[in-house]
Amino acid sequence: MKIVLDTNVLIAAFITRGVCSDVLEHCVRRHVLVTSEFILNEFCEKLIHKFKYNVNEAEEAVELLRSQMEMVIPARLGTAVCRDPDDDTILGTAIAGEAACIITGDKDLLVIKQFRVIDIVHPSEFAEYEAASLGSAA
Repeated sequence: MKIVLDTNVLIAAFITRGVCSDVLEHCVRRHVLVTSEFILNEFCEKLIHKFKYNVNEAEEAVELLRSQMEMVIPARLGTAVCRDPDDDTILGTAIAGEAACIITGDKDLLVIKQFRVIDIVHPSEFAEYEAASLGSAA
């Protein structure tokens, strides 16, 4: 299954041990992770400016992710879907990468639940979503 991890999930996976780090590790092993320069740049900037990582540490984290993910150029949506244009870029990344789902903690995205054929799920709900998805594919 192709999956997009939103920036907030990637950040949580790197700064704390818990659901997001478990989801990242699981998805690296079992799925194809899709990302874009936009997501990786936002991830890097937040690590540096919000969480006080030094530039080298943040760039190493980006390169680690890049080595495990398929890079795409986000599709343009045509019209705004979310009130935050950055969220539209996350949706565009999922469309370009033909992702089955976006895993996010962003309430503005979660309220949509699905965009076109892309499901939007919370990290804590991913295991159940995955089981249901793989069960229906069998």
